Amino acid sequence: MSNHTPVIRTEGLSLRFGDKMALDNLNLIMDPGAIHAIVGANGAGKSTLFRILLGFLQPTAGRAWVLGRASDALTPADRGLIGFVNEEHTLPSWMRVEQLIAMQRQHYANWDQAIYDEVIGHYDVRARQRISELSRGERAGVNLAVNLAQQPKLLILDEPTLGLDVVAKRAFLEALLYSNTTQSCTVVYCSHQMDEIERVADNLVILERGALRHTSPPDDFRARVRYWIAEMPFRGPDPSSIPGLLEVQRIDGLHHYLVLDQDDAFALFLQQHGARSTQSMPVSLDRAVNGFLAKGHRMPVAA
Repeated sequence: MSNHTPVIRTEGLSLRFGDKMALDNLNLIMDPGAIHAIVGANGAGKSTLFRILLGFLQPTAGRAWVLGRASDALTPADRGLIGFVNEEHTLPSWMRVEQLIAMQRQHYANWDQAIYDEVIGHYDVRARQRISELSRGERAGVNLAVNLAQQPKLLILDEPTLGLDVVAKRAFLEALLYSNTTQSCTVVYCSHQMDEIERVADNLVILERGALRHTSPPDDFRARVRYWIAEMPFRGPDPSSIPGLLEVQRIDGLHHYLVLDQDDAFALFLQQHGARSTQSMPVSLDRAVNGFLAKGHRMPVAA
């Protein structure tokens, strides 16, 4: 695979379960050497996409390529270049940590013990401990260390911090961010935690009902969404006439608008519809993404 070949590419990828489209004509390109975050509501198609990319599911239509090879033709050598960490962090509980490492070293020709030692250094894990004796956060650390020590070309992290406490989550993210290995591999990071996405991601991919809705750097997307508050003596403009509207609420007599791709001219629009005063402010990535996905499901206007 050349440096210019996408690590992941899909063309018209679709998968139907009965009358439901789990993936809907998905055209996706993920370039090498970056951390790509995939976000979306439950049922957006993230897990289905991963199962197709890893060759565990056949699509109804379209094709997918991983590391330059068709996903349904991955060889054992190809799979050895792909790391996968999910929220379960399932490891053989009866093994000692040192036994697990010995087994992994036999299976992966590119195993680098120094990388394992670097990553596990973020945790208080001893080689003689059994996996069953580790906390959920420590298992997550071992799981990440093992996957990075394999020196993968692609590392897929599917909700890796789900269920971890604040300390364990911080340790996981720092181990990921400061590992030298992540500089040479492509990471696909799936999470509902937007604070994590803001911290780790170079590229934001938004899926909804199996379709690609948006892709850009997270800060670029967040900058497109703004929150406006207007004081209006009357009901305000018809929601269907409001440009870029994502959400609208009326709280304590004030009108609250979340809008997409609207500059300061939006204040003039509000004034033309009776606003006595307007105030604008930026939003968090979490607010921006949730508002974007909530479009068409606007909150009711309170009295």
